[in-house]
Parts: sequence; structure tokens; C-alpha cells
Amino acid sequence: MPERDFGPRSHIAAISQTHHGALNYAELAGKGIVPEDVLDFSSNINPFGPPDAVTALGLNEIELAGYPDRDSHLLRGAFADHLQIDPQRIFAGNGTAELIWLLAFTCLQPGDKVVQLAPTFGEYARCAALMGAEVISLWAAEENDFQHDVQAVTDALEEHQPRLVFVCNPNNPTGTILPAEQIAAWAAQFPQTGFVVDEAYQPFAETPDSLVGAEQPNLIVLRSLTKDYTLAGLRLGFVVGSPAVLDALQKARPAWNVNAVAQAAGVAALQAEGFLPSSVEKISEAKERFIPALKSLGYRPLPSRTHFFVMLVGDGHAFRARLLSEYHIQVRDCASFGMPAYVRIAVRRPEENERLLAALRQM
Repeated sequence: MPERDFGPRSHIAAISQTHHGALNYAELAGKGIVPEDVLDFSSNINPFGPPDAVTALGLNEIELAGYPDRDSHLLRGAFADHLQIDPQRIFAGNGTAELIWLLAFTCLQPGDKVVQLAPTFGEYARCAALMGAEVISLWAAEENDFQHDVQAVTDALEEHQPRLVFVCNPNNPTGTILPAEQIAAWAAQFPQTGFVVDEAYQPFAETPDSLVGAEQPNLIVLRSLTKDYTLAGLRLGFVVGSPAVLDALQKARPAWNVNAVAQAAGVAALQAEGFLPSSVEKISEAKERFIPALKSLGYRPLPSRTHFFVMLVGDGHAFRARLLSEYHIQVRDCASFGMPAYVRIAVRRPEENERLLAALRQM
């Protein structure tokens, strides 16, 4: 047997880390900026949370000495009640990022084809590439405000016959939405392909159009409590899918993958009646004032069906850097999405939106 030096799989070296929004604490330290002083428009998170029921939790109420419930029974039950679906169709994970990785790990082999509707969240391509899959990005046209051409996608699926398709719906970063019935139609037309539909932002959609109630065996829906309940620091996500998919995830997951604090916080959040509808209404009202104000300054936020949007600024990197350095405001540079001329902005509280507008008036 030929000898070789120890090292990771050779193709791993060629895979780049995915860039995400949120604060980069090392960057802030280098600029001498205190993280608490930064107003963050780069994370698509509910600015009105988390619910009081979550912040009121005390560690003395949570069993920390023992291992957490390995199957997240209470959490899955609360989420099932929230969505009005069978808890047996739900798998809980340490955020949707872990679940995307697990789906790639359980479903993909080297050489498999994976299609993603781009521009989109970078973890789909990264996790597929880690498994040695060939990633094919179907790009929506900029001149069409990044809305996908349904027939072009259908033709590409027919040509490539992929193992998995990743659809972020509503899409990150553009806020565009594909009709659920169209995705279900693709799943019916291509039964040999798994359609992973990331609905992390569905609660913020102007007209929610979810696939969690669909029971097609090749439809896999991702949901999250990170964005809508403001729990990004705890990491909570869910897969809604067929028994075969959930069984594979169960066998492949790390042991105790959802910690006890996250489980308790998730249950408390889901039982906070009225929190989410109230938050979404306030965010929608803030957006109705924010977008016209940006347009009055000469900007053109692209149409979005949710609470975040992309905006053409010419040089996204420079625009972000100036806002952060001079005004301690952060937006999302979209270069990592393949859109270097754009930034992504998430709607925040009205007084916070006004702070960004005031900075833009001086730039």
C-alpha cells in the first residue's frame, strides 16, 4: 500500500470559508470599535426580540448537570403545535447551518450534481463541495431584479438531473419568493431529486407560502427560530421531511446536538403567543416608511417580499467600510454572494432606521 503523509482530504484545501453577516469581533477590535456601539443592519433578525419569556428564563430552571434530551421531544412538540403538523415529521438541529451540513453528508456522494438557485446563502454550495459534489449555480438575472425564470430553471433541472436542489424561499439576500406550488411541481416532475427548501425567512414574508404541510418524499423543508424569535446566539433549526430523510439525519447527527438551554429557550419562544405576529406587523410598518425614505435619497432598493433587501451602491465593500468606520453602522457587503456592487440591509426599529438614513444623508 503506497505511503503518504497524513493530512485532510485533498479537495478540502480548495474550499473557501463562507462569509456571513453579523459582527466580526476581530475586525471591530482592529478598528477600536466596541461591539455594543455598532448598529447592525447586516443580520436579518427580528429587532423586537427575543420574547420576554425567553429572557426571563433562569439557568436554575434548566437541567445543566445532565445531558439534554437527545431527541428534543418537548421542543419538537412545541414546533409541531406552532406549524400544526405531525412532530414525527420534524428533526431538530443546532441551527439550519448544521442541518444543511447533515443533509449534504447523508445525501451526497463525490461526483453528485447539486443545483442551487443563485445568488443565495453560501452554506449550500460549501457543504455540497465538502462532500465532493459538483455545484451548479442557476443565476437569476440582475435586469429582472434577481427574480428566477421558472422555465429556465425547469430546463436546467431536466439537463442536469441533480441529486439535490437548494431553494432559499424567501431568498437570501434578495428577498425574492418562488410560489410554493411551483417548487412542489418541480418535486413531482423530478422525483429522483431532493428539493431542500430553506424557509428560514418565511415568517417575515408579505404573504407566507410554506411547504411544511406538503408530504412529497423528496421535499425537505428547513425552518429556524434564529431569525423570527431573535435566537441567533442559541442556534435552533428544524427539518420537516419524510421518515427516510429523518432516519438518515438521526443516524448521522452528532450526539446531543441541541443543548438544554437552546431547547428550553425554543419551547418558551414558541409558547409566547402574539410575539411573532406583533413583531412582523411592526417590522412591516417600519419597512413601509424606510424604503420611500431611501428612495428619496436617490437609492434604489430592489423589490423584496420580506424584511430585508439588496441595494445597488457601486462598491459594496467601500460602502460598508465607510458606514462602519465613520458611523458605527454595519450593512452586509454582498460580494460573497457574487454581487459586489450591492449591499443587503435588514429593516430594524424605526429610530434605528432613521440613524442609518441620517448617516446616508451625510455620505
